[in-house]
Amino acid sequence: MPELTTIWFWLVAVMFTLWAVLDGFDFGVGVLHRFVARTDTERREVLAAIGPVWDGNEVWLLAAGGSMFLAFPRLLAAGFSGFYLPIVFVLWALILRGVSIELRSHLPSTLWRSFFDTTFMLGSLAVPVLMGAALGNVVRGVPLQASGYFELALFAPAGTPGVLEAYTVLCGVLVLVTLTAHGANWLLWKTGGPVQARVRAVRLPLWLAAIGLWLTTAFFTWRVSPDVFESAFTKPMAWLGLALTLGGAATVVLRRAYERAPFFGGAAFIAGCLVTTVASLFPVVLRAQGGPELSLTVLNASSGATSMRAGLVWWGPGVLLAAGYYWWVMRHFRGKVVAAADGEGY
Repeated sequence: MPELTTIWFWLVAVMFTLWAVLDGFDFGVGVLHRFVARTDTERREVLAAIGPVWDGNEVWLLAAGGSMFLAFPRLLAAGFSGFYLPIVFVLWALILRGVSIELRSHLPSTLWRSFFDTTFMLGSLAVPVLMGAALGNVVRGVPLQASGYFELALFAPAGTPGVLEAYTVLCGVLVLVTLTAHGANWLLWKTGGPVQARVRAVRLPLWLAAIGLWLTTAFFTWRVSPDVFESAFTKPMAWLGLALTLGGAATVVLRRAYERAPFFGGAAFIAGCLVTTVASLFPVVLRAQGGPELSLTVLNASSGATSMRAGLVWWGPGVLLAAGYYWWVMRHFRGKVVAAADGEGY
């Protein structure tokens, strides 16, 4: 039984990491597109850079949520109870992003397209901030009760925990800036001309800001949750995550003159940050502020062994199918993108 719970802990972590890396550059592109694209043609070029992949990338979020429901139902129940309002905001933002991409070119009206471009940007901005704040709450701890549930106000007075407070907002800003820099790497790879030139000008400052925020967040994590911070130095997987993080940071800075290498370096940085965090928390999946006896762990939050064994049977083929589809899309999506003719695409 302990082996099954550990396996599922890392399977869920892998799927969330894949979502952060793959859908992360979509969010970054959404945040950047109103700034690096000045004309309607340039904005259609930016949207063409993510058009074939953005909806497929969100499959990993669905897969992670479904796997969490199968393996750790108490974690999902507690998370939905305490983060209800932020989750609703995230769902609305994801819906509005998809609607904006699909509808923005349906009418040749400047006002119509500007409205959906702005909606796309705001939705792309909201999701990283809220998801980063949620991760910050998991690291800091939540007021989990003996019943296994908790309540958190979205904003709370000073001195009381809330979904959005100083430390968790810092985590949200870190995620936002990192994914925006990741999106810049993607646009540098997939676009050319004036758009690529503007992206090249902002990419390195964004990554330097992301690295600085990562160090700042690490310092405040040590202040807010010293046990989690110190745990990282005793976990081999946390050391692996730290190596990925540092290697990725070095790649995006030292290989900045290239197009592909910075993207993969940024992916390693994001994956490394997440691996370090979840490894430092393991075996806890939701920390309680009231003490470790109230925290949810891979053991007390898990479902039955039969369910987890059955889930392993379909997990492998399902992931292979999703990975095969993604490989096929990327193979047919090689090279630089061009804006579709007006009225014929994004």
